[in-house]
Amino acid sequence: MARFHYTAERPGGEVYRGFADVSDRFELYQLIRREGGKVVSVGREKEGNWLSIGYWNSLITTVPEQEKIIFARSLGSMLTAGLSLSRAISIMERQTRNAKFIRIISDVGDSVRRGSTFHEALAAFPHVFSDLFVSMVRAGEESGDMPTSLKTIAEQMDSAYSLKKRIRSALIYPAIIVVAIIAIGILMLTEVVPTLAQTFDELGAELPMSTKAIIGTSNFLVENTILVLGIMVIVVSGVILGLRTREGRRVRDMVFLHVPIIGGIVREVNSARTARTLNSLLSAGVDMLSAISITGEVVQNSYFRDVLTDARKSVEKGKPLSRPFSLRDDLYPPLVGEMIAVGEETGQLAPMLGQLALFYEDEVARKTKDMSAIIEPFLMVLIGVAVGFFAVAMISPIYGLSDSL
Repeated sequence: MARFHYTAERPGGEVYRGFADVSDRFELYQLIRREGGKVVSVGREKEGNWLSIGYWNSLITTVPEQEKIIFARSLGSMLTAGLSLSRAISIMERQTRNAKFIRIISDVGDSVRRGSTFHEALAAFPHVFSDLFVSMVRAGEESGDMPTSLKTIAEQMDSAYSLKKRIRSALIYPAIIVVAIIAIGILMLTEVVPTLAQTFDELGAELPMSTKAIIGTSNFLVENTILVLGIMVIVVSGVILGLRTREGRRVRDMVFLHVPIIGGIVREVNSARTARTLNSLLSAGVDMLSAISITGEVVQNSYFRDVLTDARKSVEKGKPLSRPFSLRDDLYPPLVGEMIAVGEETGQLAPMLGQLALFYEDEVARKTKDMSAIIEPFLMVLIGVAVGFFAVAMISPIYGLSDSL
């Protein structure tokens, strides 16, 4: 149930206001019609009671990317079918199941019914609707072709989301292996090594340096557990806070660019995002300078963002868009600059960018699919080295004792 405030008009012309607890706007409309009234305006009451489940649910939940993709695609389809914007938004509010998104769609619908443009209503929620989304909608409003703009932004977001999913899927296996290695190592150092160390001490065995190092590490972990946990928390917190600074992000971006295998994929992912976003914006009729600026916000790596900043300055001075991309072929592959140059020369920049995006999206899909197979040998070697070092360090004293008997 949700609480709505409304303004309605009786058959005699009398305007009245009220509140109602109903499941959605459609139930409220039916309620007012049964009373003989006509709806003038409707708004959802803010969930101000901190004891209510709806209040905390709307604060804690986020709006998944898939929800926004469905919103854009469905809204475009309904507008194509001839529904009015306000009615289409009301239907989306009823269909959506995410608590936070329901409130946002409701507020967007209220703003539109009060006379705001659709892009202005969306811009009031920058943490949900990106500048790319808002700009595409604005371009659709100005061109009079809102359905096409909404379908285009849905396709663009879907491509970006699929790209992100492929990368995450490729990294899950290596991440699980690394976490398992760390967990097993800590378990061995805190449970197994102390028992073996006590045995060696009782037998008076001569220990090699590798064994002493492992036993020393184990003793430190066991005797200073709280201190070690505190240090780990401080280090992790420091890294997280450091990565939120501009310098930290620059270091992180540089590291990713120079990690074997990962670096090449980072370059192609950012190339695909740049081409796809520019293609979508230019196809929708957004001006070049705005398109470059918005693309710079979509691209996450700061070094690639610098190239787009240079590209904007280049275009402002009347120089070709392709020039900054060609000069930074250490970041963007040479093909990017060449394709943009061809697009500028032929007047087919947007189609060329679309082809470029498809090429690099396919390349990333292929490489991420094979990433687990590529990384697996390195992980196996890492595990083998770790297990071998531990085995030699802990077993060699036992053999020494056997030889002395």
